Amino acid sequence: MDEVKEEVKEIIDYLKDPQRFQKLGGRAPKGVLFYGDPGVGKTLLAKAIAGEANVPFISISGSDFVEMFVGVGAARVRDLFETAKKHAPCLVFIDEIDAVGRTRSGVGFGGGHDEREQTLNQLLVELDGFESGEGIIVIAATNRPDILDPALLRPGRFDRQISVPKPDVKGRYEILKVHVKKKKIPLDNDVDLMVIARGTPGFSGADLANIVNEAALLAARKRKDRVGMKEFEEAMDRIMMGLERKGMAITPAEKEKIAYHEVGHAIVSLMFKEADPLHKVSIIPRGMALGVTVNLPEEDRHIYSKKDLMARIHQLFGGRAAEEVFYGKDGITTGAENDLMRATELAYRIVASWGMTEELGPIHVSTARNNPFMPQQGPEISEETARKIDEEVNRLLRDAYAKTKEIIESYKDAITAVVELLLDKETITCDEMVAILEEYGVPVVNKCRKSIVEVVSDSSAPETPAGAIE
Repeated sequence: MDEVKEEVKEIIDYLKDPQRFQKLGGRAPKGVLFYGDPGVGKTLLAKAIAGEANVPFISISGSDFVEMFVGVGAARVRDLFETAKKHAPCLVFIDEIDAVGRTRSGVGFGGGHDEREQTLNQLLVELDGFESGEGIIVIAATNRPDILDPALLRPGRFDRQISVPKPDVKGRYEILKVHVKKKKIPLDNDVDLMVIARGTPGFSGADLANIVNEAALLAARKRKDRVGMKEFEEAMDRIMMGLERKGMAITPAEKEKIAYHEVGHAIVSLMFKEADPLHKVSIIPRGMALGVTVNLPEEDRHIYSKKDLMARIHQLFGGRAAEEVFYGKDGITTGAENDLMRATELAYRIVASWGMTEELGPIHVSTARNNPFMPQQGPEISEETARKIDEEVNRLLRDAYAKTKEIIESYKDAITAVVELLLDKETITCDEMVAILEEYGVPVVNKCRKSIVEVVSDSSAPETPAGAIE
């Protein structure tokens, strides 16, 4: 977390030597808010700051303030800051501050005398009640900064708000090295931590720690002396897709439908070069899913174009479209529920949040507009605009489904051949699927996602074959 560490280095310097900063009339930040996804290391970073500065670390969770008895929360806030003043210079850390620091509702939900609000009011007063010269730094952490009260975030209380992002490739590599060294895990000669780091875009520090732990447990279960690349691959599959349920009884007819559904997802993702590369397809039940199609990006992505998002919607519709093409309108199943939900949500965001359609143009409508429990984050919209949004979403989804169905119908024979292999092996790789598709002359646009066991040698995108679906 190099950028974040640079931000907090001067806090450590201030706690070690406050006079150096006060000579020129400067004032150290009173409070720092860390926000980021769960598991990125916010609490870890706060502990590290206190350890580096060698000052007392006074830690409390936001939920510790809220009790059944009236006034206990406010009293605990007072006690916390009294303790901090006695041990100054010190670092006060409030974890999950959103438990007490959420936006005050005023009239209506929550009321004006809610115990949580009294606790927040006391916290605001205490944050104003000490001078930065006393050597107390308050650090708070949350993964929901959008619901915090504006009065809490103003300068003079939390002067700095630092985003703690998920690690990049270099960061993931360093984190993996730390966990392997800390747990004294003996690695096989084939293990390359950089390849694992490249294969885990979007993983947090906690996810990476879990992968290392799961790989060690799998190797121990196999009575091996060292942890190899194969164990890391299995650990990643278990974390991303869930635990295999091989003992689950599924009838042959159901199994065939699941296979067509999953191959539908897979073939559509290979028809769009904007889709994430396909990794593997499995009809072994994992977690809550009866089958899984795994697509993984080969590099970190931060922004998405409309083409990227539409490719995702087409892929989500692949399962339902395959069911309809091979079993008819009355043969479609309930297995597509999650796919339809995600496709609909994505379509609404394309239309109403990101303003990507010609019909409505560059417009943003808050997703909380129909939820009385969420604060409004934008202007009220008319019924006419809401109707246009619904119509545009409907049109976008229907067009995407029709195009997906067209792809499935074009390659029915090839899909049937892939399904036969999948029913036989239960799990197939992208390369095995592409080999069959090429036999049937199917133009594959997207590349396969290499297994982490394979060496990543060529990252260049393949050229678009003639006659491929754009």
